[in-house]
Amino acid sequence: MALKAYEEENREIISNREYDELYDRLIILEEETGTILANSPTQRAGYEVVSDLPKFRHDAPMLSLDKTKDAGALADWLGDMEGMLSWKMDGLTVVLTYRNGELFRAVTRGNGEVGEVVTNNAKTFVNLPKKIADRRELVLRGEAVILYSDFEEINRKIPEESAKYKNPRNLCSGAVRQLNSKITAERNVNFFAFSLIHIRELAANGAGEVESEIAEPEIQEQIYASEEMDGYATREEQMTYLSALGFEVVESKKVTGSSIAETVKTFSAKIADNDFPSDGLVLTFNDIAYGRSLGRTSKFPRHSIAFKWADEIMETTLLEIEWSASRTGLINPVAIFEPVELEGTTVSRASLHNISIIEGLQLGLNDRITVYKANMIIPQLADNLTRSNQLVIPKCCPVCEQDTVIVQENDVKVLKCKNPECPAKKIKSFAHFAARDAMNIDGLSEATIEKLIDLHYLHTLTDLFHLEQFMKEIEEESKRKTDKKEEFKGFGVKSFQNLIDAVETARTTTVAKLIYSLGVANIGLSNAKLISKHYNNKLDEIMNCKAEDLLTIDGIGGVIADSLVAFFAEEKNRKLVEELSAEMTFLEESTTSNSTLEGKVFVITGSVEHFANRDELKDFIEKHGGKTTGSVTSKTHYLINNDTASGSSKNKKAKELGIPILSEEDFLVLVGEG
Repeated sequence: MALKAYEEENREIISNREYDELYDRLIILEEETGTILANSPTQRAGYEVVSDLPKFRHDAPMLSLDKTKDAGALADWLGDMEGMLSWKMDGLTVVLTYRNGELFRAVTRGNGEVGEVVTNNAKTFVNLPKKIADRRELVLRGEAVILYSDFEEINRKIPEESAKYKNPRNLCSGAVRQLNSKITAERNVNFFAFSLIHIRELAANGAGEVESEIAEPEIQEQIYASEEMDGYATREEQMTYLSALGFEVVESKKVTGSSIAETVKTFSAKIADNDFPSDGLVLTFNDIAYGRSLGRTSKFPRHSIAFKWADEIMETTLLEIEWSASRTGLINPVAIFEPVELEGTTVSRASLHNISIIEGLQLGLNDRITVYKANMIIPQLADNLTRSNQLVIPKCCPVCEQDTVIVQENDVKVLKCKNPECPAKKIKSFAHFAARDAMNIDGLSEATIEKLIDLHYLHTLTDLFHLEQFMKEIEEESKRKTDKKEEFKGFGVKSFQNLIDAVETARTTTVAKLIYSLGVANIGLSNAKLISKHYNNKLDEIMNCKAEDLLTIDGIGGVIADSLVAFFAEEKNRKLVEELSAEMTFLEESTTSNSTLEGKVFVITGSVEHFANRDELKDFIEKHGGKTTGSVTSKTHYLINNDTASGSSKNKKAKELGIPILSEEDFLVLVGEG
C-alpha cells in the first residue's frame, strides 16, 4: 500500500525513513528464506503505469541503483578507478530524445520497462532547451524537479495547512504526469541532466513520429544512418557536452578512493543552501567502457551506486502534543519535545500530520523518542523507544470544546471538529478572506479577528464592512472610562481607523479575488483568475456555472469544477456572495492579456518600492503577458532586484548566465511606464 501510494498516487502514508527500513528488512527476509515474491519491490523499479497517458517501452530496462549509507563503502566500491560523484536528485526521472535538433519524445521512467509519454509537458520545463545544435538523435536521462523556492511559493498561496503539498517530489511527479500541460507549466518544473545514453546519426527519413501507445524499442534500420554511439570515453566529457548544448546538468565532481570522503563532506555542507531537493549522492565510474563492461545484476547496474545520507538521530523526550484547528475543521497534531541539536540547528517540534502516524508510533507523553531531519532539512520523529501508547486523542476541539471525530481520508486517520460554528473555522475563514492574495485587508490579524468575534461584532464576512459602530464605541471609550475598558484593551482609535480604511480600500477589488477569498476547497487564486476570465468577470454566471462548462477551461480539472459547483449549490453560500458583492465595486478587468511582456520570464528578489508587494508586481507582469518563476535559470529573461549590485545568489546566477538585472525603475521603462 505504501509503495503504491508513494509511486503511483504521488502521496505518502509513511515517511521515507520508514519505507527504507521496511525495504531493507524485506531484503534480509528474502535472503534468509530464499523466497522472493513476483511483485516484490526489490524486483522492480519505478511504479506501475496506470495513467491515461500514452505508453512507451524503453530501449533497455531502467534499473534502480544499489545503495549504501557508508562513505567508506563508496571508496571500497570505487577501488583504484576514477569516479564522478553527483547529487541524487529527488524528483521524477525522465528520458528525453532529441532528433534534428528538436525535442522529439519525453518518457517517464515508469516501471523501468514501460513509461508514460509526456512530451508536451516536458516542453514546458522552464530550463529545458527546445532546440539544440546537434542534429543527430540524442537520448539522455535526467531528473524533473520542483525547486524549494517554487514549492514554498505554491504552498504559501494555499491557506489550509492540511491542503498544502507535503514535498516537492510528489508535487513534481503529479505535475509531470498531467494530461493537461498547462498545469505542468504552472508548477515551474526544472530538468537536470545526469546521463547521456547515446547519440546516433539519423538517416534522411529518420524523423519518426511520437507513439500514441506502447511501442517496441526503435532499432529499425531505416531510422539510423549508423549505430555509432556518442564517442565519449568518460562521463565527465558527456556532461560537458550536454552543458554546452544548453542542458542544465547535475553538479558533479571527479573523485578517487582517497578523495571521496572529503568530497562527500563538501556536498553535505551545501544541502542547507540548495534550492533543489536531493536525497543523497550517486557515484559512477568515469570510464564509460569500464562501467559497461561490469554488466548488471538482476536488480542493479554495476556502473553506479547510490549514497543515502546517514541521518543524524537524536534522542529526546516528548513533552506534549499541540493540536491546531483549521478552517476545514481538521485538527493537526504537532509533537513538542525537549530541544535537540540536529544538523547544526536547534529543533523542538515536528509535525505528526495525522492520527495514523501517532498510532503507528504508539506515542505517550514523556516517552523517549528519536528525531531526525528528513533529507537533512525537515524535522521528523524517527521512532518511539518507550511506546507507552498512552496518548489520549482529544474528544473535544481545542478551540470550541465541542466533539471531535476520527475519520478516514486518503487511507489515513485524521481528527476533525464536528462543530460547524467552531470559532477556529471562523477565525481561519476571516483570515483567509483578509489575506494579501485575497481582499488584502491590512491589519486584520487573527488576534484581532478573534477579539471581534468574542465581542460579537463579527458573525459573517459581510460584517467586516460594517465596523463603524465598534469604531464609535472605541472613540467613546477613549473619551471616558467605562466598564468596557478591559474589553477594548488593544484597540486604539488610530489603529482601528487604519483597519477601517483598509476595509474601505478592499471594497474595490476583482471578481477573481472575491472567488478566491471565499475559501472554496481546491480553488487557488490562479484558478479563480482562469474561471473569472472564462465568464468575462460576470459573478452571476460564475455562481450558476456547470461542471461540464468549467471543464472546457484550460487548466480546470474535475476536482476544481466539482468543488465550485458544490459550493454554489448551497443556498447559504449564494446568499453570502450576494451580500458581499453588494458591498464591493469590481474592477473592469480586461479578458485579453496585454502582450507587452509576452513570452518573457521574470524572477523577483529583494524588497519592492513602486509596488505594494511582490504579488502586486507579479500580477502586473502577468497582466502584461509575462510569467514569473522562483529561480534564475537559462530560460529566465530578466531578474528584478532593486539592489542590482548585490552579491546575492540570484544576482550571481544571473550574471553567470548573462541575464539582465533590472531595478523597478528599469522594469517600468521596459514596459513603457517609466
